[in-house]
Amino acid sequence: MSLHWIDKAIFYHIYPMGMLDAPAINEGRQSEGARILEMADWIPHLQSMHVNAVYFGPIFDSHSHGYDTSDYYRTDRRLGTESDFKAVFSALKSAGIRLVLDGVFNHVGRDFWAFRDLMVHREQSKYRDWFSNVRFDTHGAAGDGFSYDTWQGHSALIKLNLRHPDVIDHLLGAVGMWIDQFDIDGLRLDAADCVDLDFFKRLKDFCRSKKSDFWLMGEIIHGDYNRYANDEILDSTTNYECWKGIYSSHNDRNYFEIAHSLKRQFGPSGIYSRLRLYNFLDNHDVNRIASLLRDRRHIFNAYTLLYTMPGIPSIYYGSEWGIEGLRTQGHDADRPVRPALKIADMVHGDTSLLSHIELLGAKRMGSEALQNGRYEEILVKNEQFCFARATEHESALVMLNLSEQPFLFDFSHRGKAYQSVVPPCDSIILIS
Repeated sequence: MSLHWIDKAIFYHIYPMGMLDAPAINEGRQSEGARILEMADWIPHLQSMHVNAVYFGPIFDSHSHGYDTSDYYRTDRRLGTESDFKAVFSALKSAGIRLVLDGVFNHVGRDFWAFRDLMVHREQSKYRDWFSNVRFDTHGAAGDGFSYDTWQGHSALIKLNLRHPDVIDHLLGAVGMWIDQFDIDGLRLDAADCVDLDFFKRLKDFCRSKKSDFWLMGEIIHGDYNRYANDEILDSTTNYECWKGIYSSHNDRNYFEIAHSLKRQFGPSGIYSRLRLYNFLDNHDVNRIASLLRDRRHIFNAYTLLYTMPGIPSIYYGSEWGIEGLRTQGHDADRPVRPALKIADMVHGDTSLLSHIELLGAKRMGSEALQNGRYEEILVKNEQFCFARATEHESALVMLNLSEQPFLFDFSHRGKAYQSVVPPCDSIILIS
């Protein structure tokens, strides 16, 4: 399963509501602003990192954080008009950058027009079957006088009935509009483990009929990724197993954990060896990697792993400068990991990590082995790790050292001997 552009993709993930400092609540006209236009200022920065795909968090009309959709056919007025988005997206495309949007299809918000009709007309609403398990003989927590299924008990996130033909047509119609009007190249599917798989099959067939290389990636935290990423359903999923393995291995000074996951997933008998999983060190739902790591020096090796392991690397906006952020409790728990940033303010800070990421991007873009090579484990110790990514014509040898002392890597690969001294808390990538 391979889409030619995704094999070479380096993603940049932004959460627009936070990054562009949108008001927390959509209050209509007073919340309006062409904030998305600021994204044009980021294009040279993205190019310096060899980023060639951007994943945008929710951009469609919603009440608050974007995952409570009000209208799939309108951009959120806090971010900009459809014309504003077309201008930015056209600039990104001209810079050789692909576009992936957040597809939030499991649930909608209370301001979704069909749910408002249900609240007014109740049993007589022609949209009552658009939502999952609507019952008028019980009362839900929101005090609507009826109950319905939600996402994880959140009454403001009402679950759609994705087996209803009119719901399916409505959602596919929106996706078709996004493809036709915005020229998007893929979707990240929110809460994919909660979505009816038959809907994903319909979605994939529809998207591929519009664009043969359209990419679908599902947010999956636990379980078998093969259940979702296969020829019939999606193309990829989030790789939460390796997200945890990377930061945990560095915090425990124990590379055996991430080595185990990589071998399990991508080794000779790897269960995901045919997949291009979506790899990340942080995102809009978890703590920033700079805050997760006990020793900030380890962030450089963490990014080396991200760029050299099998799969698709993704940078979460701002983390290339090592910014920190820890989730809190309550309604605004995610706000600390979704800050407002302006590119003009960031370029004056510490750029050592950014420089490392730029070099990693260049190395990955220039290496067939790092893009598509099979995974081969060479050496695993608590504080040292060495593996290869190999194709028929090229090998990429990755050496990581967590110790406080230089370490001599002395090994053979494909009949050739290698000796390299890796400095403390550092890494080396050899292409041969």
